[in-house]
Amino acid sequence: MTAQPDKAKHKLNDETRAESREVKIQDAAGPAWSLDQFVVEPSTNKVRFHDFSLPLELMRGLAAMKFKYCTPIQAQSLPYSLNGHDIVGRAQTGTGKTAAFLISIVNDLINYAIEGKRYVGDARALILAPTRELALQIAEDALKLTRFTNIKVHALVGGLDYGKQLKQIESEHCDILVGTPGRLLDFANNQDIHLDQIEILVIDEADRMLDMGFIPQVRRIVRLTPRKEDRQTLLFSATFSEDVIRLAEQWTEQSVRLELGADKVTTDTVLQKVYITTAVEKFALLNQILSQKKVESVMIFANRRDICKDLHYKLRKKGFKVGILSGEVPQSKRLKTLDSFKSGSIRILVATDVAGRGIHVDDVSHVINYTLPEEPQDYIHRIGRTGRAGHTGVSISFACEDDAFLLEPIENLLGHKLACVMPDIRNNSDSLLGQEANGTNFAGECFPSRQSLEPGRKTKV
Repeated sequence: MTAQPDKAKHKLNDETRAESREVKIQDAAGPAWSLDQFVVEPSTNKVRFHDFSLPLELMRGLAAMKFKYCTPIQAQSLPYSLNGHDIVGRAQTGTGKTAAFLISIVNDLINYAIEGKRYVGDARALILAPTRELALQIAEDALKLTRFTNIKVHALVGGLDYGKQLKQIESEHCDILVGTPGRLLDFANNQDIHLDQIEILVIDEADRMLDMGFIPQVRRIVRLTPRKEDRQTLLFSATFSEDVIRLAEQWTEQSVRLELGADKVTTDTVLQKVYITTAVEKFALLNQILSQKKVESVMIFANRRDICKDLHYKLRKKGFKVGILSGEVPQSKRLKTLDSFKSGSIRILVATDVAGRGIHVDDVSHVINYTLPEEPQDYIHRIGRTGRAGHTGVSISFACEDDAFLLEPIENLLGHKLACVMPDIRNNSDSLLGQEANGTNFAGECFPSRQSLEPGRKTKV
């Protein structure tokens, strides 16, 4: 078991940080509030946040976010993380892992508040995320959770103006710092932030860090923080590959290992359908689906930027209110698009896997895989955009002659066969949305021969 981090060790010890860079800590303001205003009935099958003796300010934040019962990953991890243990957790998107590590951080910062001098850029908790969108989403969640405290949250991501981010860092003290590896290193190298006082280090989506080639940068950042014996480390990954396990061993100290299976995450709240179609008929099928009234908010995923760009253009010509998230779109425009999607001013979002990784919108009704992902794990992340926060969702995947071979690895990951149908695109009905189990479920080979790809005809078994 990892010992509770020694808070006495985390004193400001860099005398070179000038007195002029001191920042004043303001007390949190707000009307009086008591725990009596946050009533959650005990349940034999659920764990309440009330069961953890969390600080009142934190409980108030949870109440404002309408959190009542813990998700499985929260129920499993919080008993350990709140007591200072390192965690290595396997959890998919949409499981509540962000709230799990944020609750631990906020609890720590409140219970071990620093009195006296604070310097610009001296963060107490550091959260590393692989994508800009994910980092900004985590920061947004942290701001909501800490709204009734004096805890300050800062986000540093690439694609946005360095000077503006620096000005924000210099304007107030920094408790929770969230960022992408590249931009964090830029600030650290310029000594605009200091990581030697970090008490809690979170590495989110370690598998994606590996896939995107960020591990060398992450290593440099980790070396700037206190030794693993002197900090608490929480590492989360969608998979436990040998590389991820090796990194966990290097960066954690006698960690508690927790796993939440992929099949449990994806099947409980998401109805999954695969539509057998042809490459030339894909867009006509997509148009039919999006024209249905029950499609309230939808994310469409494609593997390449050029496909996303083409879909965005065609859907706009059809009169749909649609936005696009891809690597070639400037970060400022991506943020505006995401805000428009969250507010409902646009109801369709076309995205690549990387750009869509950090999107947390609770009321996405449908996810459409216009092209099947090349990596099975990306399927889990995609459909995890819907069926969140207690809601149910629908996932519709298109399989054509170009990518049908990608279905089997996905099914192997899920541990079960997916329901495959050949939709009749001439039938403009709600059955296209996947809410009804119309069509044939195939226990064997899902994809038919190219000659049998005729609209309205079900595959022979």
